[in-house]
Amino acid sequence: MGSMIDNYIGSEIDLEVITPLFKEDDYEIYWLGIDNETAFRCNVYLIKAGNEAIIIDPGSRAFFDEVKQRALEIVPLENIKGLILCHQDPDVAASMVDWLTLKSDIIIYSSDRTNVLLPHYGIEDYQYYSINQNPVYTFENGRKIEFVEAPFLHFPGAFTTYCLSSKFVFSGDIWAALDINWELVVSDFEEHINNMNLFHIDYMASNRAAKGYVQKIENKEIDAILPQHGSIINKAHVDEALDYLRTLRCGIDIAYGES
Repeated sequence: MGSMIDNYIGSEIDLEVITPLFKEDDYEIYWLGIDNETAFRCNVYLIKAGNEAIIIDPGSRAFFDEVKQRALEIVPLENIKGLILCHQDPDVAASMVDWLTLKSDIIIYSSDRTNVLLPHYGIEDYQYYSINQNPVYTFENGRKIEFVEAPFLHFPGAFTTYCLSSKFVFSGDIWAALDINWELVVSDFEEHINNMNLFHIDYMASNRAAKGYVQKIENKEIDAILPQHGSIINKAHVDEALDYLRTLRCGIDIAYGES
């Protein structure tokens, strides 16, 4: 079956149920939510590889129960093996406390710079997987994901996750957008640029950082970009999304001018 993302273009999804994004044999990817009506809506994703599941950017503690309920509709608790935290912000990572309280052997996949800060959420003893030391993770069924460092977009230890099977990029805050008229998949990319600007101009460090990250991924085959805020960008707009970062002026480019 493969990617289902194009099926959602121009369509309203049922926010009360899980939303499948990719299915191929023993490998599945889902959008888990959340249904909070806000311009800062957070996207939580789940990868199911055989009997192993990893949640990507599980989100804040405020929506833990909602995310947990949806995840457990897909897999039993014992199959949830880890959380990928692209950086330490509470809207990305705070619910790690609830997940670890629920299941203490969950592995935290993150960067070394992020991991310095995560214990401040209140749990210091957990299993940690360094994406800096081990940039490729292989699931028990042989499927692979690759972690791509994205320094200063917007945190020094930020990274993205590239799925080799689906060709999806889970981009964290990169390509994030703020939009009160939210849709799961972008239908008008020109309009979406304005929504991305609302986030990127203030939160991303510089054009040099943005272009540097693009150089790391531009030669990969990318079928979709799945950010933590805003809408998914489908394959038809991936090249435009890469060009957006190449030309983006943001952060210190604006705050400190051209000097």
